[in-house]
Amino acid sequence: MSRLEKEIERLKLKPKDYTYDEAKSLLNKLGFFEYNKGKTSGSRVKFINEKNVQIELHKPHPRNILKPYQIKDIIEKLKEGRMI
Repeated sequence: MSRLEKEIERLKLKPKDYTYDEAKSLLNKLGFFEYNKGKTSGSRVKFINEKNVQIELHKPHPRNILKPYQIKDIIEKLKEGRMI
């Protein structure tokens, strides 16, 4: 099993300690790039790939841990885009 496959499996398990940095790294490996509108976007971030699949997140703060609904949204969007 490759490192990417292991990262996808970890995401699918919906761990309670899944971080924004882990999500960003995985999405980058799947061909997404991070997009935010500059200073006016605040903590809102959008990840977009060449197929125009879009995943919107709020950067968690003060901790780096994603909320369960955010993890669920990431999984659903990746399944819709047939990436997992």
